[in-house]
Amino acid sequence: MLGGTIALLLLTTAQAEDASAVFARSKAASGGAHWDTVHSLHSSGKLSAGGLQGAFQQIEDVQTGRASDSYRIGPVDGADGYDGAHAWSRSPGGEVAVLDDPDAVRNARSSAWLAAMGYWYPQRGHATYGAVTVLKIDGKRFDVITATPDGGNPVTLWFAADTGLLARSVQKMGGDTVTTSYSDYRDVGGIRVPFHIATDQTDAAGRTDPRNHHQVQFERIAANVAIADADFAAPAMAPTAHIDNAAGVTTIPFDLVNNHIYVDGAIDGKPARFLVDTGGMNLLTPAAAKKFGLASVGKMGGTGVGTQQADVGVARGKQVRVGDAMLADPVFYVIDLGNLPQIEGVTLDGLVGYEMFRRFDVSIDYAKHALTISDPDKFVPPANATALDFKLAGTVPEIDATLDGLPVMLTVDTGSRSSLTMGSPFVREHALVAKYHAAPEAVIGWGVGGAARGRPVRFGTLQLGGLSIDGIAGELFVGDTGALSDPTVAGNLGGGVLRRFDVAFDYAKKTMYLKPNTGAGKPDEFDRSGLWLFADGDALKVVDVADGSAAQRAGMKTGDRIVAIGGLAVGTISLADWRERLRTLAAGPRLPIRFLRDGKKQTVDLVLADRIPAAYSP
Repeated sequence: MLGGTIALLLLTTAQAEDASAVFARSKAASGGAHWDTVHSLHSSGKLSAGGLQGAFQQIEDVQTGRASDSYRIGPVDGADGYDGAHAWSRSPGGEVAVLDDPDAVRNARSSAWLAAMGYWYPQRGHATYGAVTVLKIDGKRFDVITATPDGGNPVTLWFAADTGLLARSVQKMGGDTVTTSYSDYRDVGGIRVPFHIATDQTDAAGRTDPRNHHQVQFERIAANVAIADADFAAPAMAPTAHIDNAAGVTTIPFDLVNNHIYVDGAIDGKPARFLVDTGGMNLLTPAAAKKFGLASVGKMGGTGVGTQQADVGVARGKQVRVGDAMLADPVFYVIDLGNLPQIEGVTLDGLVGYEMFRRFDVSIDYAKHALTISDPDKFVPPANATALDFKLAGTVPEIDATLDGLPVMLTVDTGSRSSLTMGSPFVREHALVAKYHAAPEAVIGWGVGGAARGRPVRFGTLQLGGLSIDGIAGELFVGDTGALSDPTVAGNLGGGVLRRFDVAFDYAKKTMYLKPNTGAGKPDEFDRSGLWLFADGDALKVVDVADGSAAQRAGMKTGDRIVAIGGLAVGTISLADWRERLRTLAAGPRLPIRFLRDGKKQTVDLVLADRIPAAYSP
């Protein structure tokens, strides 16, 4: 978090001033009583991030903490704000959403408290404070105080002991720690304000990715500029999306592969193949961006369920279509999906997700493999469906549920092949490994960032509103990095559960609808082989063998290339079909496996066995 080679000396709190003395000295150094007459700040300057340059503007109501900013960098632009009650965001694609999940609400209140300088003016926002700690870093001393504004998340403030000025603030945001540094203080009408602000993100494993370093160099800051409520209100979405037919509704067939939804669409009039992901942004692989003639610029860092960090660029197209649903001037994030095509056994160009879901209402008929996209005024929810309210954490819907008596908040993710995966902070807090008698650790998923590892389990009952879902075969994530290490959500609800329903999303009203389909009562089977397989030409490559599994007992190893299963050449059916067979074939009978190891043919008998119980028992 602190970067570089740091000599850190922790002094006792008895040597430090109390918080009020530190704040008083900071205010005096920043302009003292001149701040008492300041009601607003308007700032503009240059933004740099991910190798791109652009412009940044910000308006702050320093008496209430309301704020808004807008930016343009490379080929994209966006905005963020807080209107005094809600945080909102306008994404680079132009989609506007109120961010109302609990962590976003707490962070918005803490950011508003900072903007209002509640540490100087407690009447603008009460907070509780920890003891002052004195830290010395690279020979420079800081007075460090952690404040928790009412209704907000903790914020740690670092004041430079030599100048008294605020040097940095540190906040937890989801699973990351965000450090904001303030420097280049200049006089503006008697007050001193930072003209340079930089932010860095550190993940739960302590990694700070330099690709995600953002900095603003202000060129102009003016105090007491006239402000109005409209300056902080969420903007209206530009009308850049529509259904290109008179009915305002379009239905598209999809392929369901590994519980993933694949649809055909088009980018700038050229055919494209997409995975549909509720929480994902428009995304292309580098090869697809090149195929569609879209220039990717910038280099940011991206993560997914895996441990690795990937390069992320941005590109802008003219149009993306799915059926008759059209988005004009779309922004695509360009990221290498690594081994995903081999994992899926499917060739794809990228993802469509949040932008489509936010602009339209989307219904998924898993039983009939039909995706229906509607203009909001033409949307009809599934008849007799259970309606569930959701909140938005950035682009991802979150719902409240109950799992075996525990209240849980779950992200809803059509882009996940799993049924239910609980995140590592929640797993540890509630000792779920012991509670569910979890199987040994193995690969449980694969996506951006590579493999995710966890422990397979059988859950008891998941309660979603008035719906009860029994016997879900899921996983407990045990890692410290990636999306599943976020402590603000309990877990992730994926396609393995969603496929039991007709599912519909109304993002404008933040409502999700579930209606059980013909598959609702079927048992949730879990892989009985212990093999994690990639498509590899005319073979299936073994990339993981679970401890204690049937495959391990048979002597199979990572790197083996399977050419036949049960006497059937693996190329006869798809990888998804083989996975289905290895889940649903009964435990017990011997299944001959013919494979190549170091170029030599071998055969073993695989005796499929349950890795998790058939039913949950407390």
